[in-house]
Amino acid sequence: MSKKKEKVILEIAKTKEKISVLQSKLRELERKKTELENTEIVELVRSTKMNTSELSEFLKAYREKNDASFFIQKQEEINHEEN
Repeated sequence: MSKKKEKVILEIAKTKEKISVLQSKLRELERKKTELENTEIVELVRSTKMNTSELSEFLKAYREKNDASFFIQKQEEINHEEN
């Protein structure tokens, strides 16, 4: 085999290894991103201080009408009355 061809084959192997390492890193970063997004969602839900049935009603209304602003206003009124 010629030296040029060996060099190219070696470079291909190195590049494949780098790609493999970067793909692993990318998967890990995507997993961390998803985990952080999930944490944000949980924090947002908890900050509303809705119970399970209220949250379920809110999400159902949002899915059905894609507008749950009426529920948010109701929740704000409840929170205002509590303070």
